[in-house]
Amino acid sequence: MTAVVPRRSSRQGGGGGRARRPKGLTAHIVLALAVLISVFPFVWTIVMATNTTEDIYKSPPKLTFGSHLLENVRHVLDTIDFFGSMLNTLVVATVTTVLVLFVDSLAAFVFAKFDFPGRKALFAMLVGFMMLPLQLAVLPQFILMSDIGWVGTLKALILPALANAFGIFWLRQYIENGVPDELLDAARIDGAGFFRQYWNIVLPMIKPALSFLAIYAFVGAWNDYIWPLVVLNDPTHLTLQVALAQLHVGHTTDYSMVMAGVLMASVPLVVVFTIFARGFIAGATEGAVQGS
Repeated sequence: MTAVVPRRSSRQGGGGGRARRPKGLTAHIVLALAVLISVFPFVWTIVMATNTTEDIYKSPPKLTFGSHLLENVRHVLDTIDFFGSMLNTLVVATVTTVLVLFVDSLAAFVFAKFDFPGRKALFAMLVGFMMLPLQLAVLPQFILMSDIGWVGTLKALILPALANAFGIFWLRQYIENGVPDELLDAARIDGAGFFRQYWNIVLPMIKPALSFLAIYAFVGAWNDYIWPLVVLNDPTHLTLQVALAQLHVGHTTDYSMVMAGVLMASVPLVVVFTIFARGFIAGATEGAVQGS
């Protein structure tokens, strides 16, 4: 007996295609507008960095690229120790990122796959710390850095950033859902200890989450301003954001020079994002893929 499969008329198929086409076109238009809105601040920074302050104050403002970029860059280099501050920031951001990935992934592994007394209470406290403004920790951190003699040094910028509450929360959720318990049980049967499980099994399976956290930690350390402003008192140890703030001089600020400095400071962030873009996108979409 042959099963009869109902056929759809070509009219229905064509109508469905025509019905779907406007929806797809609308989605592409919305996405294109979102991209333009996201890119516009960076393009506007380049426009201001290549023009003069007089061009910025024009009404309507000048929206085309100018020819004063090299001049503005030279003014930045003459006003502040740009490359020295960039080196300080690069050291702080790189060391902080590496230590955050190590400490947070270890803590997240323990929270996700091990039972110990007070685990839920500690994790609840961790989530609660995420809701507190970072400015509340400035005074206690400064007192601690003063007691151990680290005020004015780059070490004072690295130590408080080691345990990132968001990083532990993010990796804990990823490990809990992305690392099977059966795989860890098999490793234990084969004699693998804690660090071997962590290094050979957990880390390779959470590379997308680590890429996302690496960008998050690096950008946060690179753009940090309040804590370096408070704890650094040596001009040779200033970070880039504090040094760029020195470009503002009362009512005579050269905004084209300031934008040139901001543009130069943004280049390393673009490079880091480009390197980790694939892992960043995979990590950002992992929850949606698992949820579906």
